[in-house]
Amino acid sequence: MIIRRFAILALPVLGLMSLSPARAEEEEECRVMESTPQAHAVIEGRGSEFFVRFDRPVDHVRSILSIRRDGEVVERLQPRLESAPQVLFARAPTLPAGSYQLHWAVRTLAGEKVVQGDIPFTVKD
Repeated sequence: MIIRRFAILALPVLGLMSLSPARAEEEEECRVMESTPQAHAVIEGRGSEFFVRFDRPVDHVRSILSIRRDGEVVERLQPRLESAPQVLFARAPTLPAGSYQLHWAVRTLAGEKVVQGDIPFTVKD
């Protein structure tokens, strides 16, 4: 009888413990693994390709890529839906010489949390 009561009380606790690692993984922030341009890179001014690769799949439809200069958006980029699940890829027109930030905002497929960041780069003549 005591064992039966213990089993009834322990099952919900064991069930919660088995869900904990999955929840922790969902809530963990998405990390940038690679980007073009890389942080603080100097690139040529001609039309450019931009991408950010993350450590997990992201929602391409609800993700944002933009190019900012002095805190202002100078170009909104449309991420290509055909790219790999963990990659945001877009093309941009020629940018004038100057300092910029590639701004990204993504939502992972597992969660509702939006994660965002900036990758600074410079365009030269």
